[in-house]
Amino acid sequence: MKNDFSTNESWSLKMDEVDDLKRFKERFYLIEDAIYMDGNSLGLMSVDAENSLLRVVKEWKTLGINGWMGGDTPWFYYPEMLAGRLAGLIGAEKDEVMVHSSTTVNLHLLLATFYRPEGKRTKILMDNLTFPSDRYAVESFMKTKGYNPEDHLVIFESADGKTLDENAISEAMNEEIAVILLPSVLYRSGQLLDMKSLTEKAHEKGILIGFDCAHSIGAVPHRFKEYGPDFAFWCNYKYVNNGPGGTGGFYINRRHFDREVGLAGWYGVEKEKQFDLENEFHQNHSAGGWQIGTSHMLSMAPLEGSLKLYEEAGALRLRDKSLKLTAYMMFLIEELLSPYGFSIATPKEEKRRGGHVALEHEDAVRINEALKEKGVVPDFRPPNIIRLAPVPLYTSYHDVWKVVSKVKEIYEKGEYKNYDKKRGTVA
Repeated sequence: MKNDFSTNESWSLKMDEVDDLKRFKERFYLIEDAIYMDGNSLGLMSVDAENSLLRVVKEWKTLGINGWMGGDTPWFYYPEMLAGRLAGLIGAEKDEVMVHSSTTVNLHLLLATFYRPEGKRTKILMDNLTFPSDRYAVESFMKTKGYNPEDHLVIFESADGKTLDENAISEAMNEEIAVILLPSVLYRSGQLLDMKSLTEKAHEKGILIGFDCAHSIGAVPHRFKEYGPDFAFWCNYKYVNNGPGGTGGFYINRRHFDREVGLAGWYGVEKEKQFDLENEFHQNHSAGGWQIGTSHMLSMAPLEGSLKLYEEAGALRLRDKSLKLTAYMMFLIEELLSPYGFSIATPKEEKRRGGHVALEHEDAVRINEALKEKGVVPDFRPPNIIRLAPVPLYTSYHDVWKVVSKVKEIYEKGEYKNYDKKRGTVA
């Protein structure tokens, strides 16, 4: 693929001319005089997301409580509607998905169901590169079960500090492991794990396995019906553009619908019985049964408009453009930046990378700050990574060219030296 690219600016402009997805950029509110490369942390607002949010706000304004059954989509059934549409991004059945709460809260409710220590199987297997919040949740939840994480949490260590070897992880699976929890895409390096292979190996050894898909949903089309993991969870405010702190989601394989939920609440009752308000918990035998409380309507509403964009653009077409954008960015980094000590932590193989590129440099924190002053919105992850996410819905090939060119200019002119070796409060 390298031979298809050019370092000339004109090449990027020609690619934009023939890009059949370029029209979607016009439906986003772009930050004035800036190139947005941080969609892997928070996606931009679209006109469509704004419209669906404002419609629900208007329903609240004009209908009050009658919005629960009188809204354009009755609020009472709103999470099921969104979940059914979201299921297409992960290749799951509609009733296996739910839009609910936040990422870490969803992990807690999934652990309450799937982590049931018994006999030898008392341990959870994780990796040392996963997003720390997942580890906080697992360790704290283990303690509620009376298990010391020092003895019952198995941490698989990366050999290079950037990526994970799936075969080596499989070798760590043993008869003491009850649950495996891994990221689908590593939040620093952007490595995409082989979820199908890992799930098959886990199930061969009688182990339940789940994935944190926060850095893959909306960037990588999944096929959960084929992979067969036991559970998954994610946020919707990164590539899915649901807005800051927007309601998250989770997946439960239908073979577990008869399991007793670990954390029960009234919204997990069978829909037709919810307002019977009986003291007996009549579990909804779908992913909806794992809901705890009332739908967060104003945090869900932008997702409706955002999913409209995905349905129009097509997840496979978006993935194809994403791969081309990240490959082009890596080509430019190697051609223009490698002489200055820059390197790439993201795997080069298409099947092993998600939607962002991890640019490494010993002065990454200062270069990151200088990029902001140059009108680029990146993010920094310690100790030495600048994450750049060319989101296909609103990023052009010319945007990529300009960003790499700005990094080169910052380094050649020594502009980064004007900044402290200290990250901001929000990196």
